[in-house]
Amino acid sequence: MGKCTIVREDCTSCGTCWDLCPEFFEQSTSDSLSQIVEGYRRNENPGEGDIPPDMEGCIKDAADSCPVQIITIEE
Repeated sequence: MGKCTIVREDCTSCGTCWDLCPEFFEQSTSDSLSQIVEGYRRNENPGEGDIPPDMEGCIKDAADSCPVQIITIEE
């Protein structure tokens, strides 16, 4: 299982990631920035999560489509 990281402080809240992969990404209600859905977070960190195999495609699409390139994927 891979890992996904969001550099949240650089997020522009454009909505691309949560539009493309709403099962994994969401907009935070507290700061409006992108975050990982709670069920997939590592150590309760909204900017780090484990990638489920069935979501790899949409997570990669979201990372590739991010206009500020703040989403990274590690194997």
